[in-house]
Amino acid sequence: MISFKDAYKKVLDLYQDFGHEQVSLETAMGRILAEDIVADRNFPPFNRATKDGIAINYDAIEKGLTTFKIRRVLAAGMPPQPLMDASNCVEIMTGAVVPDNADTVVMYEHLFIENGSATLTKSPNRGQDIHICGSDQQKGNLVLKKYSTITASEIGVLAAVGMASIKVRTLPKMAIVSTGNELVEVEEIPLPHQIRKSNIHTLYSALSEVGIVPTKLHLADEKSSIKKALDNTLQKHNAVLLSGGVSKGKFDFLPQVLEELGVEKIFHGVFQRPGKPFWFGIQRETNTVVFSFPVTQYPPLQIIMFILRIG
Repeated sequence: MISFKDAYKKVLDLYQDFGHEQVSLETAMGRILAEDIVADRNFPPFNRATKDGIAINYDAIEKGLTTFKIRRVLAAGMPPQPLMDASNCVEIMTGAVVPDNADTVVMYEHLFIENGSATLTKSPNRGQDIHICGSDQQKGNLVLKKYSTITASEIGVLAAVGMASIKVRTLPKMAIVSTGNELVEVEEIPLPHQIRKSNIHTLYSALSEVGIVPTKLHLADEKSSIKKALDNTLQKHNAVLLSGGVSKGKFDFLPQVLEELGVEKIFHGVFQRPGKPFWFGIQRETNTVVFSFPVTQYPPLQIIMFILRIG
């Protein structure tokens, strides 16, 4: 019997790297980045208006000018347009490129517009309402670190830097196996001596949260059939999660079967409740790790945490 801390360390000592693969941005949610992501341009990539109003050169205000002739209207998405004369202004919409020779934006609420001219009704501050080029990120800056989990926030960043395809860590091939003659399907009405399967569904959901879609299998308490099925399962998966059959009962065949299949026991028994008979080992030939835990109403949260660290 070992402590939870020691058991956790032994599991992490058998950490495996399954390599990486390219996935599309649309399918990257929940995956783990396998590369650093850097800004491919300045953010914002130009001096950007943050209000609807007019763009002016503040020097004109310091010279006493308060009314400006409107020369053009700039919308977001239009190419840059210069402000040729500091005594003039351009109407500008939020998100548009602030013209060269303009350094201040005054919103419509602080203007009186009539006959093609805009008059200030409130004195502005130099540089106001402009999102300066590169003030968020400079080209080449690290924006997402390798091994970050991709959430909705990271998806937005990846899209902003043009990452339509992302290198992520390859997910392990996993199987979850329930055992026991007392288990029936969820939709069935159990007899007095039976219970519905629950562990396997809890584990399936937990793995789904990190993008893993495991193989599901159920085995009756019969040694030869367990051995045959597990031999095949070990050959095809990176990790196998077994529920039931690891205690001291006469029908708990898993420890013996795993030994016969060449699975090296790393530990059997952890000081934790529930889940004390927790079993962990590795099949060295296939490099498949095996987690086996007793049937409880719900798998211990510690076990799920072990599982989610694989790969």
